[in-house]
Amino acid sequence: MAAHFANGIPPRLLMWLRVREYAVPPSMIETATARRAAGDWAGACAAARIDPDLDLRAVRHRHGTELTARLRTDLRLLAPDLLRWHMPRIAPDGRLRPGLTLSLARYRRAGDTPLHLVVRTPPNRADAGQRMALSLWEESGPTAAGHHPHPHPDRRFRLDLHRHLWDPALGADLARRCGARSAGSPVDAGPDLGLDLDPDSGWAVGRWAAEAEVLLRAEGRARGAFTVRLGTGRHAVLELVAPDDGHVPVCRPVRCVPPAQETAVLPVLPEAASRLLPDLELLRAGLVDPSRLHPLVAAALVRGDGLTEPDEVPDPARLFGGGGDPHRVECRGEVHRIALRDGVLAAVDHDPAQLRREELLVALGGPPLPCLRAIDAVHRSPEALPAVRERLAHGDVAGALAVVEGLLGSGAVLREGPLRDALETAAARRVEHGLYRAGLVAGHPGAGGSGGSSGAGGAGGARRRPRLGRRAPFPLVAKRVGRARPRTGQAR
Repeated sequence: MAAHFANGIPPRLLMWLRVREYAVPPSMIETATARRAAGDWAGACAAARIDPDLDLRAVRHRHGTELTARLRTDLRLLAPDLLRWHMPRIAPDGRLRPGLTLSLARYRRAGDTPLHLVVRTPPNRADAGQRMALSLWEESGPTAAGHHPHPHPDRRFRLDLHRHLWDPALGADLARRCGARSAGSPVDAGPDLGLDLDPDSGWAVGRWAAEAEVLLRAEGRARGAFTVRLGTGRHAVLELVAPDDGHVPVCRPVRCVPPAQETAVLPVLPEAASRLLPDLELLRAGLVDPSRLHPLVAAALVRGDGLTEPDEVPDPARLFGGGGDPHRVECRGEVHRIALRDGVLAAVDHDPAQLRREELLVALGGPPLPCLRAIDAVHRSPEALPAVRERLAHGDVAGALAVVEGLLGSGAVLREGPLRDALETAAARRVEHGLYRAGLVAGHPGAGGSGGSSGAGGAGGARRRPRLGRRAPFPLVAKRVGRARPRTGQAR
């Protein structure tokens, strides 16, 4: 039974609904899956708009054959489209969280620092195309992401403990660890921890103890304290306890909250463990059909949550001119049709010679026909413009152009207006992303650094912190001079 919300659908679920509609199109899933099945992991990454910054020969030369074999195995198991499906996103448009380095796998070596397989998202100023980069990161070692704002893996967003979110071979773990129950039973609310939690935020409190056990075990501990981020500036300090090894551990608030410096170094429960899977919430709320989800996710959730495959529902997104039906306009007391003819949107019920005369009259300043006004309005701002903008925002340029061609035809010439502006802006931002990938835009554009290769992200010389200019954004200045975060001994 679908869930009913007292105050309407939460904005967070509306955001995830748009993400599932536009962020990972079916064409990307199909192409990436075919290339991955053929053993072409690099081609699968290219289909999912992930740039592999990896040289396996250099990795073998530096770290040995054994580690390279483990890395190659993980790359072949990686489903880049599934990874993009589960990447962290930000409100309100659901784009990828910018400037993030997320650990996918950790390779421990005897007597040496761990090596991480990471995926990086570009900063906000260069996120056109919503592309990601796949590379290696070595603790206390050199890194090739000098121009990235946060090259180290984030402790809050990590998938090395949640391989089921990018490895299709672990589909059974997806249903078990995301909060799915059998026969449609309600989600386990978990113990009462005395926390002020928003019921519409999708907290998986019932899974916190089991996920904390996995987290602490990865940190080399059996029991202990950990933190959960509840919101901006809000953290809960909990501890995992059990009478002995024969009892299932439970989590509870710590009796005495440690100082801020000690709290900052505690393990952080990953975001993928602290919240329910958005796909599960959408399914239970009746906002999405299983056929609209990623095939791997839908197969795991339908089995794990006791759901059944419903009948196919029609697509609610009705595009202008979709399905070959002509658009009808009232013109001079009659109802005329506007449809695609020879790759161009045209007024079907007007003679070509009459249309040429009317276009000449319009060029001389005369009033246009209602049919010509409708065609001009569609070229400048069609009804499907929001769908085009959503696809461009998520990097699906091919899908956006397919929608435009379906509306206006393959031979249409764009006229000045919102549609043309949206496409030109997307093209210009792709150039900015190319400059970022090439390392030509290293520092923050609002920071008036001293320049040269010795600045942040420079190619040579000692790294120096860039000086802030007079026009630097206020949030950047506040972050630089503020003392909101406690200083710790960790290398950040």
